[in-house]
Amino acid sequence: MKKVLLSFAFIALFFTNANAQEKNENDKKWQARFRWVTVLPNESAEIGTIGGNIDISNNIIPELDFTYFFTENIAAELILGTTKHDVKAINTTLGNVNLGEVWLLPPTLTIQYHFNLNKFRPYVGAGANYTFFYNANPGSVVNVTYEDSFGYALQLGFDYDLDDTWFLNFDAKYVGLSTDVTVDAGIATVPASVEINSLLIGFGVGIKF
Repeated sequence: MKKVLLSFAFIALFFTNANAQEKNENDKKWQARFRWVTVLPNESAEIGTIGGNIDISNNIIPELDFTYFFTENIAAELILGTTKHDVKAINTTLGNVNLGEVWLLPPTLTIQYHFNLNKFRPYVGAGANYTFFYNANPGSVVNVTYEDSFGYALQLGFDYDLDDTWFLNFDAKYVGLSTDVTVDAGIATVPASVEINSLLIGFGVGIKF
């Protein structure tokens, strides 16, 4: 966590120094933000053989994003963050089954439209992500595998300028994602189709350069 914060501080200092010379607002095509994000999965599953559903834990993570403005109003944002979740199969014929934990890395690209209302700059966006699943710990079963997959993202937020360089940010995203999961329980293999449709709510600080 300290490395993430130090990296963002280094980026901010670098671009602050690089922009110390006279520069008007329209010259600043890039933005970077650091946010703390609450990840709230809205999960469901179709589980073969044993039936039941899936339970995926919430999490709070750091997130870094970079935005490039093609025009005053239209921009593209690349969002980077990774999150770990505890996973359980619930209400199955075997009861609740601990499926351990898994890490998700879902780089997300959105196209945004920004409304410039003086210091208050709301925006909406839509885009896509590709989620990598890694470091899966199978819990009480032999093995759990998750297929990497594409998803979509919808976004709503605003920036509030503190000065010509720094601003505050609030951001909410809905990320639609599905994956095929295979559970090796030792005596049998159980397939599942899992929906992980998460709401991500974040607040942070940003810099223009």
